[in-house]
This record gives sequence, C-alpha cells and structure tokens, in this order.
Amino acid sequence: MAAAPKDKLAAEAGFWLGKWTYRQNQPDLAREAFEQVIVNHPDSYYAWRSAVHLDWEVGNFDTVRSFTPTIELSARRSPLPAGSPELQELYLLGHSQTAWRHWQTEFVEQQKPTVSKQFSDGILRLGIGDNLEGIFMVTSLAWRDTPEEIAEYEALKNTPAFWQAVYPFPFPDLILGWAQERDLNPLLVTALVRQESRFQPNIKSVVGAVGLMQVMPATGEWISTQLGQDSYSLTQPADNVKFGTWYLDFTHREYSNNSLFAVASYNAGPGAVSRWIEEKKFTNADEFVDKIPYPETKGYVESVFGGYWNYLRSYDPDVRARVEAL
Repeated sequence: MAAAPKDKLAAEAGFWLGKWTYRQNQPDLAREAFEQVIVNHPDSYYAWRSAVHLDWEVGNFDTVRSFTPTIELSARRSPLPAGSPELQELYLLGHSQTAWRHWQTEFVEQQKPTVSKQFSDGILRLGIGDNLEGIFMVTSLAWRDTPEEIAEYEALKNTPAFWQAVYPFPFPDLILGWAQERDLNPLLVTALVRQESRFQPNIKSVVGAVGLMQVMPATGEWISTQLGQDSYSLTQPADNVKFGTWYLDFTHREYSNNSLFAVASYNAGPGAVSRWIEEKKFTNADEFVDKIPYPETKGYVESVFGGYWNYLRSYDPDVRARVEAL
C-alpha cells in the first residue's frame, strides 16, 4: 500500500536523520531514529532501509539476491469480519467461487460499504483471483475519514490478515519454483510481480508489456531464442514467469548481482542505468536511489523494495517478530 505523502516524507526524513547522526558518530541516536521509522512507518520503503542500517538480516541491495528468507504461507484462512455464517463456512473451507457468489446476495451496500464489508469484499475478490480489485478494495480503506471508520481501519492494520491481503501471494508454486531455479530471492520476485501487474495474468500496459511480469513482446522474442523455446504465450502465467525471471536474472548478471541496479534496469533498461552509474559516480546506494533522474523508475525502485520489505514482515516470522518487538 502506498504511504500517504506526509507519511512518506516523515519516513524519509527519519531515515536520513538516522544516516546523518551515524555520520556524526552518534550511533545511539542513529539507532533510535532508524527504529522510530520502523515503528511509525512499518510499511514504508524507508523501514526496510532502516532495518538494513540496523544490521537486521533482511538483505541489502547487494545481498538481496542471495538472501534466503523463511516463508510461511498459512493454509488456514482467518474468519471474515463481515458475512453470514453460511458465507463464513464456505470461505473457511476454501470454496472461494461459491463464497463469492453467495457474497453477491449479501453485499448490498456496494456504493457505501462499512469498513468490515469493504475489507471482506477485498478478501473474497483475492480468493477468486481478482487480485487487482481485491488489493484496491483493501488499500482504499485508507481513504476513510470519520473517526469511527479510521479507528476500525487502524485496528485492521494491526492484523496479519490485513497485510497479507495488501501483499497477497498468488501463484506461489510458480513464483517460488522459478525463483529457486534462477537463484533469485522469491520475495523480491513476488514484490516485482505485484508492482508490475497486481498478479493479473492477462493485463497489458499502454506500451504493450504483457502479463504477470509485464514482458515486452520484443523482449519475449529475444528471451525465447536464449531459452530455445519457440512456442510460448506471455499471457500464460507459466511462460510469463519463466521469461520474466530469466530477464531479472539477466539484469542481475549485468550488474554483478546488485539488485538495485537490476530492478532499476528491469524498469528503465540497461542503457539508462549504466549511464546513471557513470554520471552519478555511484558511491552510496541510498544516494543513488535519491538521484535517479526518471521519477517513474525512482518510484518503481522504492515500490518494489518497499513491497519486498512488506512481504518479509508479512511472511517471514523472524522479521515479523523483530518488527513487533520494537
């Protein structure tokens, strides 16, 4: 979920305060600043950067690829905050399509739903693979403005179910399998897929990029020659993730397994990133991100790695426990 502008600015300011106090040889103040970013803005990109500077085992730009997180995907569903007993039973038993059809007869306040019903609608959409709308229904709860609704929303944000809805894990076998095959961090791949397509297999961008990992047709043709695979369809999840992870592996190899450059290159192309490295005289990763001249790519890098962090704190029990301990 994208942070509100004020939240993003506060998280960014807190992070740079931590870096500045550390450079002033005040490690205790730096640690306090970094910890406050994680406490106050736990879902932000800067929370991950703060965790890195606190020496947490979360992977840095140059180690994310080889970092192996512990991933716990729960097979048990949590009860929905709204819905009849019949709906609850269908959902908890995993009958997603039937539960969704049942929900259509119950969800009559679609123009002005309660917080609990909007959240339940998002969860049920995720259950049937409508990930784009499902994520939207959950994240747009942040727009509520009455004190009662804000309080209910804030309570939801303290539950694992909320964050696992904002950062869902569709296609787990496919993504985890190809991440392992390519020696890529599976949560980085998942965060990139979420950013590219919100897990919609048939989505097509205005410039023609296709599928889960938004592979351009021309790039797909080139990858097919590298793989020796003449027959493929970029709208098929299996082919798309196979090709997309091959290309992400390629961008990593182009930049000595530095994931910052690899992810930036996935969005902007290798020529642009190589030029920035030369022009910006790269010495510090955080300063490099801050100086990326393409606003789209700068936002993309922060969103992918912010997503990676949120997948870590949602699905890695060690990271989740450490965040909760602050």
